[in-house]
Amino acid sequence: MMRRLLQPLWVLLAIIFLIEAWLWDHLEPVVAWFVAVVPLRAFKQWLADRVDTLSPAMTLIVFIVPVIPLFPLKLVGLWLLTHKHWMGAVFTILFAKFLGVGVAAFIFDVTRPKLLQMEWFEKLYKFVLALRAKANELVDPVKQRIREILSSAGGGWSSRTLRLIQRFRKSVREAR
Repeated sequence: MMRRLLQPLWVLLAIIFLIEAWLWDHLEPVVAWFVAVVPLRAFKQWLADRVDTLSPAMTLIVFIVPVIPLFPLKLVGLWLLTHKHWMGAVFTILFAKFLGVGVAAFIFDVTRPKLLQMEWFEKLYKFVLALRAKANELVDPVKQRIREILSSAGGGWSSRTLRLIQRFRKSVREAR
């Protein structure tokens, strides 16, 4: 009974997790492109050379520290949100999110071999990969159903959509 009640929560968490994973996957090529356009390739090699001289524990600090300066940017986004500057807030929060994931992907690419030398980190890494696979397994039926609805011959999709819109409009009118 409790498991059935928590199912939507698990699906929501899986979707959020997969969005993060999708961002990571899709920002990695953007970061690689940026590294190619801006002279960051030399910086990446320099950083990789420095990381090679560090212990795995020190490498963890190299991985974590670059993301810390982005926290105040997220706070600015929240401040904008509380002061009803919606577009500025959304832009700032999304920019901080994309920048954070991009920086983390860039740094992780350089530090991964050293980080995986730590047993606990390797276990955590494998756990996250397994969690990602489980999230995909949980969300795949939902994605498949959405694809089926969107690719249907139109009749079922449009009538269903109209009913949902009508119910929503009715509930809004009744709330007044």
